[in-house]
Amino acid sequence: MSRFTQTITARAEDIDELGHVNNAVWVAWIQQVAIAHWDAVAAPEHKARYIWVVTRHEIDYRGNVREGETVTAETWVEEPPRGARFNRHMRFIGADGKVKVEAVTTWAIIDREAERIVRVPKEVAAPFLAAADG
Repeated sequence: MSRFTQTITARAEDIDELGHVNNAVWVAWIQQVAIAHWDAVAAPEHKARYIWVVTRHEIDYRGNVREGETVTAETWVEEPPRGARFNRHMRFIGADGKVKVEAVTTWAIIDREAERIVRVPKEVAAPFLAAADG
């Protein structure tokens, strides 16, 4: 599987009244990292033809992150798509080496021109299932 990482630092606007990253921000970061992985790995013609939408989030919050703290986001796809959908795994690791958030998000692919969900083409999925780290 191809793994992709990105470093994120919590900003003042990410923090809730409890003094740590708000749950809604974690969801935004999940999408941000997934899109960055798509942009880094997908072929230009695939990026032009398809868009992805989230159909389900499953998130486990395991620790807190405060303003100025940095996490390393890691994402990967373990199993081939099922029809139009696939599960993307996500993990955010703090500077202390502890997992702060883990998630599995189900994404569906949409053909831009047809404006409808389609089966994930094998050539679109292949780079995300490759053995090389990203």
